[in-house]
Amino acid sequence: MDFKDLCLARQSCRQYSGEPVPQEKLDYIRECVRLAPSAVNKQPWRFLLIDKKEQLEKIYDCYNRDWIRTAPIVVICLKNEAEAWKRGCDGHNHADIDIAIATEHLCLAATEQGLGNCWVCNFDVDRLVSTGLIPEGFTPAVLVPLGMPADEPRPKTRKPMNEVWG
Repeated sequence: MDFKDLCLARQSCRQYSGEPVPQEKLDYIRECVRLAPSAVNKQPWRFLLIDKKEQLEKIYDCYNRDWIRTAPIVVICLKNEAEAWKRGCDGHNHADIDIAIATEHLCLAATEQGLGNCWVCNFDVDRLVSTGLIPEGFTPAVLVPLGMPADEPRPKTRKPMNEVWG
């Protein structure tokens, strides 16, 4: 699959078959995430692969949507603002940008491996931190459910080129 085809194939999956994800696919995704670039190579992130029922239940309490319960895995994407590069002229912290780059590596690698995935940012951060799953110094930025997709692909709708490139 070339990169454009991969971009076309990647969608927000909100229904999973529930079948287990082969370890080889997870290993491949982990390596792709590990290789993601970050500002000044600080790599201010950590990823938690959650696949145990009791830990998944804690995540469901932070994002109460039925569809996420169909995914056999949820990855918690964490940022560490203290470790991130800060731009010299204004002190802007790049942790959000760095975690976004690495998370998209995760999503594209998962898509290439035939797995559905979805960016979830609308969750209760404080509640997730209070579960005890989050290591000290890290803040949850994104949840990414992973699994074999059970929903049908949809056509992509995007702004026309002249509205994107000026």
